[in-house]
Amino acid sequence: MTTSPPTRTPTSTRQPLAEAVVALAETPDDMPDLDVRLQGIAELAAARIGGVDYAAICARPDDGSCTVAVGGELVSDLGEEDGSAKTISWPHFREEAAGMGLRVVSAPLTTGSGAAVATLDLYGSDPAAMESLAGGIAAAYDPELPLAEDLDAGGEELVNGLAEAQCVRETIQLALTLMEEDGDAYARLRLAAAEQGVSLLTAATRLIAR
Repeated sequence: MTTSPPTRTPTSTRQPLAEAVVALAETPDDMPDLDVRLQGIAELAAARIGGVDYAAICARPDDGSCTVAVGGELVSDLGEEDGSAKTISWPHFREEAAGMGLRVVSAPLTTGSGAAVATLDLYGSDPAAMESLAGGIAAAYDPELPLAEDLDAGGEELVNGLAEAQCVRETIQLALTLMEEDGDAYARLRLAAAEQGVSLLTAATRLIAR
């Protein structure tokens, strides 16, 4: 088991979509702006990844409800001048998307405890673009897989963010493993981070270093 913290891209140079995904992985589960953060990831994914027509956040897969962001080209078709993603609530979107002939690629989104709080579902009608995106996302979670080819800049941004978020998750989980003999490890790490005025990742990294 490694005890080294992840190699992180400096926040100042990280692209917006990657930054949002990584920041979510460092965010405590009880933060009141969690839904806003998830919505922001969907909007960035829809706006920045080529070949993605819709990006949906599904936090309650049992009832099929999704928060759906419409991709830039579709927004332009609807008359929006800036082409930025617009987000709407869309019940049973997964079923409707299948009926529209859209392909879907999914990635779990995790918070500081390591829990998957939602999935990011990416929908598109271009089979080649979606296949490349699926390969990239798979490689983000499994370094043994080859790097995906033909990803556009937005796709690479998402894949890099997911890979770095996975490193963040592994570091926090290692810290929790080291703490677990003394009770509720996550609650104590959360308290330590708050007392030190640092992120969960920083608190975890300091604990591992000790």
